[in-house]
Amino acid sequence: MDAKLVQNRLRLSADVGGTFTDVAAFDEPTGKLMLGKTLTTHQRLVTGIETGVEKAGASFPQAQLFLHGTTVAINTILERTGAECALLTTQGFRDIYEIGRVNRPEAYNLFFQKHKPLIDRDLRFDIRERCDAQGRVLIPLDEQQVLDTVAEAVKKGIKAVAILFLHSYRNSAHEKRAKEIVEKAFPDLFVTASHELSQEYREYERTSTTAANAYVGPRVRTYLGEMDKHLGETGFTGTFLVVQSTGGLFDIEEAQQSCIRMLESGPAAGVIGSKVLCDQIGMKNAIAFDMGGTTAKAGVIYQGDVLMTGGQIVGGYASGLPLQIPMIDIQEVGTGGGSIARIEAGALRVGPESAGSSPGPVCYGLGGTEPTVTDCNLALGRLAPDRFLGGEMKLDLGGAKRAIEQKIGKPLGLGTLEAADGILRVAVTKMSHMVRWVTTERGLDAADFAMIAYGGAGPLHAAMIARELRIGRLIIPFAPGHFSAYGMLFADLRRDLVNTWFKPFADVSFDEMEALYQAMEKAGAEDLERSRGMTVDTVSLRGADMRYVGQEHAVTVDIPMELFRNKDRDGIKKMFDAVHETRYGYHNAEEKAEIVSLRSATVGLMKKPERETLADGGASPEAAFRGNRPVYYSGVGMVDTPTYDRAKLAAGNRINGPALIEEHASTTVVHPQDKVEVDAFGNLHIEIGRA
Repeated sequence: MDAKLVQNRLRLSADVGGTFTDVAAFDEPTGKLMLGKTLTTHQRLVTGIETGVEKAGASFPQAQLFLHGTTVAINTILERTGAECALLTTQGFRDIYEIGRVNRPEAYNLFFQKHKPLIDRDLRFDIRERCDAQGRVLIPLDEQQVLDTVAEAVKKGIKAVAILFLHSYRNSAHEKRAKEIVEKAFPDLFVTASHELSQEYREYERTSTTAANAYVGPRVRTYLGEMDKHLGETGFTGTFLVVQSTGGLFDIEEAQQSCIRMLESGPAAGVIGSKVLCDQIGMKNAIAFDMGGTTAKAGVIYQGDVLMTGGQIVGGYASGLPLQIPMIDIQEVGTGGGSIARIEAGALRVGPESAGSSPGPVCYGLGGTEPTVTDCNLALGRLAPDRFLGGEMKLDLGGAKRAIEQKIGKPLGLGTLEAADGILRVAVTKMSHMVRWVTTERGLDAADFAMIAYGGAGPLHAAMIARELRIGRLIIPFAPGHFSAYGMLFADLRRDLVNTWFKPFADVSFDEMEALYQAMEKAGAEDLERSRGMTVDTVSLRGADMRYVGQEHAVTVDIPMELFRNKDRDGIKKMFDAVHETRYGYHNAEEKAEIVSLRSATVGLMKKPERETLADGGASPEAAFRGNRPVYYSGVGMVDTPTYDRAKLAAGNRINGPALIEEHASTTVVHPQDKVEVDAFGNLHIEIGRA
């Protein structure tokens, strides 16, 4: 065995969230999994990571691999704290970024405000150049104008430059040359070009994606650079990889350039972990629900595969900014354990503002004064003041109750418990809507799925959400409070490429299509080989964006390799019809279709940890029982509720609700009429009862 791997045998992963930083350390030779959780240190994120690694009982010099997911990119956009940027675009298209699609989602709202661009108009510049839709040069690039324009922008204090020229997905020569000019003259600027991020048509979406990458680039590049440097100083000699929004991994150099690809890196890892769980227990359809301290997220596993998307609108459909990059289809809402409850215009509102890790909820005793979702769970008895994070962090029950009473209860004429319950019900309704978005938008019914709930706050609220959505089966995975960090251990290296290719499907040449796929797969494999010299086996996944002739928007169809080998045109058309039926509720087998884009994903397979099974303990959970305490349930009131130590539960144990199942980083609330069974892998299967 390689000497380096004997000495450095750990695989480390860290998920930095808005409130907590989670760490998982896997010892490959022994199969031991170690976990750590600590408050996120926003002033210096690496401090929280270090603390989490120490709490897990590990160290960086012991690791051969460090996997990292972070909310730095998404928070930079949502908080509007990115760099001052300039946009260079084709002459005459300066305002494409602001005009957008000219859609008005709220037609009768007189106060509606459309999206606010990340780059102000006075920093968007026309450049003389032009290519047509076939990539032929019509007007050569004015190189001197590029140089003069950026020099002018630098005087205005810009830190980054985004370059978007018309039809660069067909011919990127002008963008490449402009980037060379800018980087040579101004080496301190962060420079990004649209062809590096997207090879698809739709100029507005490509402009928005490139602008977003420039906006977050300086901050993310600095953060990752400091992290990489710090790892070296700790004695880490292994490989540093970052989680992409696709759930795949890419190396630090590429992450520092294509920063926008790590927008949903932490949530994506949780969906990957959910997919692994589904494979373990033989489940095909599931909703992955993640509730942390700041936000709640949801993704979908459908027919055994994680649902992907070619783009997303950050900030919501009405006024958000579109991104045109492959990613796991994840919906997000600003509701987490730290979400603040307030009275506004006489009504109760929960989130999206969060107390975060500093000052945090009132019960943390770190200076918070406004009641949060976590304070409500404590007041209702669902959290124990002396058992939070395994007793490591004592909670202030009195402070939480006073804040709820003074800020919410008295203004609404409610008792403390009723006010706390009302706050949770509002939060649950918001999260239920978010779960519906990720399912109904694809023509799926949430009630047909099981729900996998994780994140520190997920198991506390999952049964309420499942009941509202009429979901009958709920699964709480092993170590839910660390699940996204745990999911990173199962991620693979991945490169996604897209090639816009308009063709009537009836006239498609399979040989030509095969050549395009092979070119993309070769480029993807070469990219993986450059990932810090790692050698891995690769597999290729193929798909196509297709639509009926005359339609504007397309759907993505994942196509098995055998259909290409057999040149099965009818088989591919039937798959498209089926996807269209699911998404829009209808299809037409006689209607002609066309291809819009070809998609290729090259996956470098990483070695996966093996999850040990639990010993069979029979039906009785008596060994895990740790006493009763009063807990408030909506519509029922206070109920004397048994509590259990999850670490002592065995396979086959069964628990009838009400009950609380406690562990280091989370608590599972089992409501009256619900039933729990522990499977061989330690997952909790909850059957949601009906009144």
